[in-house]
Amino acid sequence: MDSLLDFEECVKDSPGFRLKLELFETDVTVLETHLDKVMKLCGKMVEAGQAYNAANQLFLTSLGELASYHKKDAAITNCLSQFNHGLQEMVSFHTMLFDQTQRAISQQLSNLCTHSLRFLPQLVETRKEFVRIGDDLETAAAKNAQVSRHKAGDAERASHLLLATRKCYQHFALDYCLQLNTFKTQQRIDVLNSVFSFVHAQFTFFHQGFDLLRDLEPTMKTMAAQLSQLSTDCTAQRKDLENKHLLVQQRDASGEPMVNPCPGSDDIIQGYLFKRCRRKPKTWKRCWFSIRDNQLIYRKSHKEENTVLFEDLRLCAVKSLDHIDRRFCFELLSVQKCCALQADSEQLKQAWLSALQGSIDLAYRERVDPVCVQPKDLPPLLGGGGGGGGGGDSSSPGPPTRRPPALGVALRGPGNQRCCDCGEDEPRWASINLGVTMCIECSGIHRSLGVHLSKVRSLTLDSWDAEQLKLLCVLGNDVMNQIYEARCSEDGRVKPRADSLRSEKEAWIKEKYVEKRFVQSDGADGPNAGLRLYHAAMSGDLVAMAAALAQGAEVNGCVGEEEGRTALIGAAVGGSLLACEFLLLNGANVNHRDQRGRGALHAAATAGHTGQVCLLLKRGANQYAADEKGQDPLAIAVETAHADIVTLLRMARMNEEMRDSEGVFGAVGDDETFQDIFRDFSDMASHDPERLSRRQFSRGGGEEEEEEGQMNSQQC
Repeated sequence: MDSLLDFEECVKDSPGFRLKLELFETDVTVLETHLDKVMKLCGKMVEAGQAYNAANQLFLTSLGELASYHKKDAAITNCLSQFNHGLQEMVSFHTMLFDQTQRAISQQLSNLCTHSLRFLPQLVETRKEFVRIGDDLETAAAKNAQVSRHKAGDAERASHLLLATRKCYQHFALDYCLQLNTFKTQQRIDVLNSVFSFVHAQFTFFHQGFDLLRDLEPTMKTMAAQLSQLSTDCTAQRKDLENKHLLVQQRDASGEPMVNPCPGSDDIIQGYLFKRCRRKPKTWKRCWFSIRDNQLIYRKSHKEENTVLFEDLRLCAVKSLDHIDRRFCFELLSVQKCCALQADSEQLKQAWLSALQGSIDLAYRERVDPVCVQPKDLPPLLGGGGGGGGGGDSSSPGPPTRRPPALGVALRGPGNQRCCDCGEDEPRWASINLGVTMCIECSGIHRSLGVHLSKVRSLTLDSWDAEQLKLLCVLGNDVMNQIYEARCSEDGRVKPRADSLRSEKEAWIKEKYVEKRFVQSDGADGPNAGLRLYHAAMSGDLVAMAAALAQGAEVNGCVGEEEGRTALIGAAVGGSLLACEFLLLNGANVNHRDQRGRGALHAAATAGHTGQVCLLLKRGANQYAADEKGQDPLAIAVETAHADIVTLLRMARMNEEMRDSEGVFGAVGDDETFQDIFRDFSDMASHDPERLSRRQFSRGGGEEEEEEGQMNSQQC
């Protein structure tokens, strides 16, 4: 332990004390220099540590971003996340270490220096006074020694001055020694406490780091095992990639690009094709094409979304383009647009042609027939049924399913479980124009009457349209017998039974349907019956129509009050699909025109009844017939903006043109294909009329893409 200044020696003021005091003062100055150096270097160390922590924090932030980039890889994400969390804890420990270091070294030693500096001015002043009083003491002692003994007064004054000066000197000397001893004693405690606090902070830091890493040890072992497995998988994958690369590199190819779809793709074919712009025929753009879900889709660039070029390939014809200058070209043609495409080689061209044709054929093979409407699903048509819009009389809200047998549907009609003429159970035949079912013997008699009176079909062997089955459900034996057998009891005529002779049945059927002997007559003449038939056709009242025909109304009779229209034109105006079908089955002239030159097809196109247009086209309506204004049905449909009617009419014209061109479009352009398309529209009109209003036709074409504009009516 360092020796301190002795207060007794201080009072004596011996030379030894003066020497020790001088050494003590020098030691305090040296200590103060060392403390100042330690504090400055500690400050620099803390600043460097804080900079390290800031850089470390930025590094850990980038490590976290790297972990988020690999969020799809659970192994990497888990490893990086846990390690990042541990390193974040280490940064926090470093921050606490630097804070404790700053408090332990800088603040405590700064307090010591501040204490010494606070007392240093006092030491300086005390030392000055100590030195000055010491000089005064030397002077007073000299004067006291020089006073003559004969001068008692001077001697007494000199003695008193010497005594006072000596006391003052001793007082300042003791204070100065006390201050030096106090500083010397305090600095030992502060230095040791500061260094101890610093070492304790280091101990705490490394101990916390050890605990943290020990907690991470199981994770590190797991990650080491995963890393080993990943390394093995990576090596195997790298070898597999090298093998695939070698196989592709060694493949004997002539530079032809692949057109087959990638594994897992729903595309039938995909690849690059050149597409001719519609408004700039000399401009061709290279796009990525694919066939998916019976649609032709293309994409101009990787930054753009897919665009559907043709929504339904069943409505398209595909053919090779050999009359233009560019090679390997082919064309897709539909009722609304045409598009010229070019492949890179003849092989690719043939591949695309085969894929397009195969997709069209597959779509037709996989087409599911719409559900046939059951009698319970039909609206209450008796006494005013059969009316409705252009889509038909009823529709099934459910998804399309396979059509049930016609027999099961027909027998559910009113009275259809027995033959309409003899009452035999479970008839297997029906008259499509009368809407009744019959046994096989009665069907033979009906056939002998002629098709102008009864058109007989088998319920088990022949195919039936939806409208024809609906007629059996809406009319049926009970309804028609109420019309054709209304006066049977009045005349005393007995209806034959199932076991009656054929001759009896034949006589009965001729009286019933040819002579119409039992039909109730209201005394109306022919023109009035024709007017009733016309109004019933407009309203879709099938029962009233059947009664009017039974009472002698001419099915093709012109109604003068209605500009010479026939009942069929009235049904087309009213929009009843069943009324049109009933009249056509009973001999209505599909091409009759009124006084303004308009027929049933004109009326249906004007009113926007898609189902009637489809039905009339299938029955041979003349789509080129012009009215008094020179407008044909297509022009009327374009003017009234009925998109699906325009599609049907254009498709019908295309079918005729393709037949006239002797099949230049190949198998896609045959009549059977277009009959399938018309059947689709007809079924849709009968069962799902809402789908027929899904699009709106734009005559301006302003919203369409430049090269994908609609074809005008002259180009169809």
